[in-house]
Amino acid sequence: MGLGRASAMIAAGTFTSRITGLLRTVVLVVAINSFGQAPNAFGVANQLPNSIYMVISAGVLTGVIVPQVVRVSAQKDGGHDFLAKLLTLGALIMGVVTLVATLCAPLLISLFANFGPAEHALATQFAYWCIPQLFFYGMFALLGEILNARKMFAPYAWAPIVNNFVSIAGFILFIVLFGQNRNTLEGWDTSMVITLAGTATLGVVAQTVVLVFFWRRAGIPLKFDFRWRGMGLGHMGKLATWTLLTTLIGQAVGIVQSRTITTASTASGEYASVAASQYAWLVYMLPYSMIILAIGTPYFTRISEHSAAKRHTELRADVGQSIRILGLFTVIAVAAVTAAAVPASRVFTNSPAEAGAMAPVLIAYLVSLVPMGVLFIIQRTFYAYGDARTPFVFTVVQGSLVLVLTLVAAATTPIERLAATVALVQSLSGIVQTIIAVVLLRRKIGPLGLGSTWWALTRFILMAIPAGAAGWAVFMIAGGTEGWMLQGMLQGILGAGAIAVVSVLVYVGLLALFRAPELTVAVDAVRRRRG
Repeated sequence: MGLGRASAMIAAGTFTSRITGLLRTVVLVVAINSFGQAPNAFGVANQLPNSIYMVISAGVLTGVIVPQVVRVSAQKDGGHDFLAKLLTLGALIMGVVTLVATLCAPLLISLFANFGPAEHALATQFAYWCIPQLFFYGMFALLGEILNARKMFAPYAWAPIVNNFVSIAGFILFIVLFGQNRNTLEGWDTSMVITLAGTATLGVVAQTVVLVFFWRRAGIPLKFDFRWRGMGLGHMGKLATWTLLTTLIGQAVGIVQSRTITTASTASGEYASVAASQYAWLVYMLPYSMIILAIGTPYFTRISEHSAAKRHTELRADVGQSIRILGLFTVIAVAAVTAAAVPASRVFTNSPAEAGAMAPVLIAYLVSLVPMGVLFIIQRTFYAYGDARTPFVFTVVQGSLVLVLTLVAAATTPIERLAATVALVQSLSGIVQTIIAVVLLRRKIGPLGLGSTWWALTRFILMAIPAGAAGWAVFMIAGGTEGWMLQGMLQGILGAGAIAVVSVLVYVGLLALFRAPELTVAVDAVRRRRG
C-alpha cells in the first residue's frame, strides 16, 4: 500500500473516529457538564487507565515493537511465531498491571488529584470501573501496532468508532435514567457510577474485540505461546528500558500538572479545571490525529524499512518530505482552530462564560501543534535506528522544564488562568524539546538537508496569519462573544465550521497566488487518490 493511500485510509478512519468521539463528548457534557466537581472526578478516574497505559505500553510499542515487527516480517513464516510469543507476553503483563492498578485505585486518585474527601471518594468509585480499561487499551494498541507495522493500517484507525457508538448509547441511557447536568457531588449512587464509568469501559472492550476480528481475517494466527526464549527479549529489554523511562518522566510531569489543575475544581464550577482541560486537549487532538498520526504513521513504517536496509539517503529525504507535508496542514489547522476557539469551546460547555474560560486552554495547547508534527517524525527516526536512549535525553529536558514552570505557575498564576497557563507551559517546553531533538538527530546521522523544509514552514506560517485573521473576522461579524455562535452547542459547531472554512479557503488561495510548490504536490496527490 502506498503512502498516499495509507495516509488517506488512516485519515478517513481517524476523522470518523474523532467526529464520533466529539459527539460522544458532547453527550457526556450534556450528562455531567465540563465544569464542576463531578465531571472533574470522572475526568481524573477515566484518565487513569490512559496514563498507566502510556507508562507500561505506549513508549515500548512505538520505540521497540514496530521496528522489531518490521524486521521479523521478512522471515519465512512472516514472523507468526514471534507475534504469538509477543502477544502472550503482552497479555500477561497488561493483565497483572491492570489487577494491581485496580486494587490501588484510592492511592492513584490521591496521586493524580488534589481533591477534597467527598470528591476523592466519588473519583475512587469511578476508578474501580474505569481502570479495567487498561488491559483492553494495552491489547488494542499491541494488536493495532503490529497490524500497522505490517502495513495494515485501516483496522486500527477505524475500530475506535465502535467505542464511541457504545459510549454514546450508554451516556444517553444515563441521561434518560438520571437526568442532565449532574455536575455536583450530591445524589451520586452506585447505579449512576456503574452506568457512567461502566459505559466508558465497555466501549474500550468493544473496540478491542473488533480489532481481534480483523486480526483473524488478516491470516495471523491468534494463539498463545509461552516459549519466549530466543525472541530477543534481551535486546528489546534494553530498548524498552529507555522508552519506559521516557514515558515515566512524561507521566511524572503529568501528575504534577493534574494536581495543579485540580486545585481549580470548585463546587461552583466557575474555573477551567481537569474536565475542561481534557476537552480542550480533545479538540487539539483532532488535527493532531487527522494530520500528524494519519500522515506520519505510514512514513514511520517506511523510515523503519529504510533504516533496516541502510538506505540512509532515502531516509533523510523521507524525513524532510514528511515534515513539509505535515507542516502544510498543521499550520492552517492552528490558525483556523485558534480563530474558532471560543465557538469550538461552546460545543463542550453549557454557557458562553464557560466557553470563554475554556478557549484560552485550547489556544495554549495549539501553540505546540506544528512543532509536535516535527517531533513526531524526528523521534520516530531515532526509534527506527534502534535508539531509544536519545529520545530519553530530550524528554528529560522537556519534562524538567514543564515541572519547574508548572510549579512556578501554581505559585504565581491566578486560579482562573491556571489551566491555560499549565497548557502553555506544556507547549513551550515541547518546542524546546523539538529543537533539541533535531540537533541531536543531525549529530547522529549527519546533515538532514532540512533548509528547504524550514523555509517551507515559514511560508506556510506567513500565509496562515491572514487566513486566521479572516476566520476571526467572521467570528466578530457574527457578534463575537455576544453573537449567535455562542447561543448553544449546535450554534457553536456551525460557527466553528464557518470560521474554519473561511480560514482554509483564504490559506489555499494565498498558496495558489504565490504558487507554493507544496500545494501542487498536495493537489496531485488528491487527484491520484480520486483516480
